[in-house]
Amino acid sequence: QVQLVESGGGSVQAGGSLRLSCAASRYIACMGWFRQAPGKGREGVAIFAGDGVNVYADSVKGRFTVSEDRAKNILYLQMNSLQPEDTAMYYCAAIRGGFCGRFSQYEAGYWGQGTQVTVSS
Repeated sequence: QVQLVESGGGSVQAGGSLRLSCAASRYIACMGWFRQAPGKGREGVAIFAGDGVNVYADSVKGRFTVSEDRAKNILYLQMNSLQPEDTAMYYCAAIRGGFCGRFSQYEAGYWGQGTQVTVSS
């Protein structure tokens, strides 16, 4: 079992920034960020691929950056130029292996409880 704990959410105005963190209880190969806005389905945001080719949703490219501190088993999501449409509950997810770079691979993985991000206009 792997426990994932997200933190760093909050309320900001449009154009602002936040950095989310996801602490894993132990090493796990693949980690990513997802979000779910009210009334919408869950969508993939970013995956840390570990080979320099991270994966991003088109809606966040150029604004969000995923990174990790492998020594501490922490995944980060730096979110800049936030917009009201980024308002959502953000979740960290992880899988033991397989093809890390595909959002759908994480559906059956480990999930955190989420951290709320609210962006006001």
